[in-house]
Amino acid sequence: MNDLDKKRLLFEDRADAGTRLAERLMPYESARPLIFGVARGGVEVAYYVACRLDAEMHPIMAKKLPYPGNPEYGFGAVAEDGTRYVDEGRAEALDASSIDAIVAGQLAEIKERVHNYRQDQPLPPMEGRTVILVDDGIATGVTLVPLLELCRKRGASKVVIAAPVSGTHFDQRLKDADEIVVLVQPPNFYAVGQAYRHFGDFPDDELLQLLTDSRRYG
Repeated sequence: MNDLDKKRLLFEDRADAGTRLAERLMPYESARPLIFGVARGGVEVAYYVACRLDAEMHPIMAKKLPYPGNPEYGFGAVAEDGTRYVDEGRAEALDASSIDAIVAGQLAEIKERVHNYRQDQPLPPMEGRTVILVDDGIATGVTLVPLLELCRKRGASKVVIAAPVSGTHFDQRLKDADEIVVLVQPPNFYAVGQAYRHFGDFPDDELLQLLTDSRRYG
């Protein structure tokens, strides 16, 4: 790959990625979609998508279920309403009580985020709405699976998954979405951050400021 090709695969930051992703999502503008940013990093991308589409934006929470002793290895995920997805192959060495305990721990952290990011407010009604789930990238896609199911259970008429970058392979359950919009799929994909020039932590104070701005101008 030459230097020009490398530049084409790179976003400056999440703001740049969100702005460019929004252009691909413009056909949904007339549907007045609900935009959900997967906290944390997905919220920043979602903010710029929502600004371009003049759409309502909210943070939504899910967390990976970490394998005991190896927190980087996830065997599933849980969404903020308790919807869980467990990859049976990855979790086969864990008994039900161990899985329940891990889920409970992650839900406690999610509850804290709901308090901090939405002031304990519920998710808005989704029935009959087009919903766009936005993240800053898709690695395994596991975290998005229970969020997709959450939206279906709440009656969303269409669920779109959107991200600036992904690998060419991710959890097959994401194909239950009505559409998956991804801008770039780098060869030899190994991490979401490889597609960004600047990809650091997205601290809570910046997230809260974006949410305040979203409410002010939304």
